[in-house]
Amino acid sequence: MKKNLLTLGLMIAGMTVFAQSPRLSLFEEFTGENCPPCASTNPGLNITLASPTNTTKVVAIKWQVPIPSAPTNTWSLWKTNQSEIQWRYGASPAGYGYMSAWTSTTAPTSGINSAPQARIDGEHLWAIPGGGAANDHAFYGSNALFAAASSYTSPFSISMNRAWNPTFTAVTVTVNIQATANYTSTGALVYRLVMIERHINFATAPGTNGEKDFEDVAVKSYPTTQSGTVTTSMGTAMASAWTVGQTQSFTINCVLPSYIRDKSEVAFVGFIQDDGNKKVQQASLANIAGLLNDAKAISANIGAVVCSTTLIPTVTVKNIGSNAITAFTVSPALDAVAGPNVVWTGNLAAGASTTIPMNMLTTTAGSHTYSYNISGVSGGEFNVSNNKLSQGFICSPTYFAGPVVEPFTAVTFPPANWTLVNANAGPTWSRNGAVGAYGSNTGAAKYDFYNNSANGDADDLYLPPSDLTAINAPVLSFDVAYAPYTAAPNMEVDKLEVKVSTDCGANWATVFSQAGAALATSPNVTSAFVPNATQWKTVNVALTSYSNAPQVLVKFVATSDYGNNMYVDNINLAQANPTSIKNNVSSNVSFDLYPNPTNGETTLNISSVLSGNANVVVINTLGQVVFSKQVQLAVGVNTIQLDAKEFASGLYNVMVESNNGSMVKKLTVTK
Repeated sequence: MKKNLLTLGLMIAGMTVFAQSPRLSLFEEFTGENCPPCASTNPGLNITLASPTNTTKVVAIKWQVPIPSAPTNTWSLWKTNQSEIQWRYGASPAGYGYMSAWTSTTAPTSGINSAPQARIDGEHLWAIPGGGAANDHAFYGSNALFAAASSYTSPFSISMNRAWNPTFTAVTVTVNIQATANYTSTGALVYRLVMIERHINFATAPGTNGEKDFEDVAVKSYPTTQSGTVTTSMGTAMASAWTVGQTQSFTINCVLPSYIRDKSEVAFVGFIQDDGNKKVQQASLANIAGLLNDAKAISANIGAVVCSTTLIPTVTVKNIGSNAITAFTVSPALDAVAGPNVVWTGNLAAGASTTIPMNMLTTTAGSHTYSYNISGVSGGEFNVSNNKLSQGFICSPTYFAGPVVEPFTAVTFPPANWTLVNANAGPTWSRNGAVGAYGSNTGAAKYDFYNNSANGDADDLYLPPSDLTAINAPVLSFDVAYAPYTAAPNMEVDKLEVKVSTDCGANWATVFSQAGAALATSPNVTSAFVPNATQWKTVNVALTSYSNAPQVLVKFVATSDYGNNMYVDNINLAQANPTSIKNNVSSNVSFDLYPNPTNGETTLNISSVLSGNANVVVINTLGQVVFSKQVQLAVGVNTIQLDAKEFASGLYNVMVESNNGSMVKKLTVTK
């Protein structure tokens, strides 16, 4: 009997909702420019939101809140729209009324109190059945959540159209609403209209979390009411009771605020919200619309590393307006010093791009910034904000004589003559001064997979350009520690590669590549991984094919799968010693050093699973061998005394090399 009644109930429910409208859900994120978890969450979230799977299901608004703190920069996304953001996330006395309740068992408090936090259709993420959200963290903005939220039909349909004014300084938005089912609100029913910028890129991060790319940023709401400088309400009132077929139409004139970055990125999100229960019944998007005349700076085509002090850059310009462009002027600058203009003429159709060679530049070794600005666009330019672009690069005309010895003990990072490339300005390579290989804790390079949710993001750490003319058997060695976040079989495949180029980066050969379980030196860890003394391994890579090469570039490439942290220490590019170093990452020999630090003798306890000869070699920070001794190893533990009384104070690499494997550890000598 229950089954029959349930079936009848489902049939009635199906008949009731059949006439209702498909739902476009509203995803609101409360994110901050000073918020490190926001910077790590947003790249992956933006990819999910932009997926064709989801663009018909959900539209987003990002409110830039002052959590954990407000940006102190003179200009920031928070400060440009501060009053409205305060009202929406509930910080002002007249705040909207969203309640914080991180999970279903959390005691609610007034206002949004953490970031990145989100609401979908005005509700907690965890309140959507089948959405898969454990809490309100914006990380749970997933395919499953968006599919679950949009599966509920809406009693309203919305059509929203937009039109630029003749001077492209304002947009008229026309809204038509129709009820497709009877509806009575629990409180005031309001239509809210928010101007967003679909994409904003900054050359310099406006906050402290390093985030330079922002999507779907709330710019201005229409209409609003204020008491002094405090926003007290947003939106257009609607009737509280609706019957099928009832309509409402209105037009809103939206004057662009002065702080708009790029008019071509302006779009509008409209939504119907019941202020009694905060639920959003329907949303709508009036997407970006082109201008008549709009030239956009796309790229300055200079590599991350250039190997000559003279170069000829090219720049790419795109016509994103609707009129053809027949002329414009490109004004370049190197380190803010203007160069000669280049005038382009031709016929650049709407949507087309052109790449233009610029004048030859003469520069110097070191870091530089190349920029250009577009002016003099035929027919006038209605959107100058996207006419400028800058590109940083490193000029490395000098190849430094090997060896390279880098223990990461100095505070400066990257070290002198090293280069870091982080294209998306997200979590990347840094130095951790409290970690070191095998417990030395004197510093190591760290890659932040733990906070990098942009799967596939790859960042490069370049060694100094190296001249190996005097090195006829080069070997690259380094220590590495890594833990995945998730255990097998779903373990992440964060990857570390080492690549070598002899033609200034035009072509790269991969000489080392490990990912996931092969890279790991620890079981999975669900907190941020910090290795102990036993969670390291030493990698030796024979670079025989680069013997005596005069121009060699070497880079470490970390590619994120959002796992856990990786640490790299004691990077050495040097001549192989007479005992061959195998190209492997496992060793049948290991050792301990004590005391360490030392001011005199220190003891090596060398453990070997096979008997045979071994070399004990000590190398200083200049790459010079200051001690070398051949020893006979027996199976088991072998004790060797190392006299360091004659060593100068400083840091040394102690290497035990044998046909069965090798290992390197740091030794600190203090006098």
